[in-house]
Amino acid sequence: MWLFQAYGGGERMSLFKISGILETMSTISLFFIAMPLKYIGGNEILVKVIGPIHGFLFILYCALVWWEQHKGRMNSSLAIKGMLAAIPPGGPIWFDRKYLSEKPPAE
Repeated sequence: MWLFQAYGGGERMSLFKISGILETMSTISLFFIAMPLKYIGGNEILVKVIGPIHGFLFILYCALVWWEQHKGRMNSSLAIKGMLAAIPPGGPIWFDRKYLSEKPPAE
């Protein structure tokens, strides 16, 4: 699959990257769409839908950080940074770009 080849980390790392992107999207949706609609508009349906999805994706991302560390593909310091990066919106994408993305070889 092209995404696996483009990322260069094999199938497991691609799942890790995809989970980070989805976790970021769910955090942004929850914080900046669903919660304002709940507290300003009085409509909490989106929080009831997006909240559990975000919770699942957050736990999945943290579990994959642990898995990568457990398998020796990430040291403990990097795993802690990865777990902390899951908290702010956009953190997993920032973490991936700063610590995990490989730059293409210079030609």
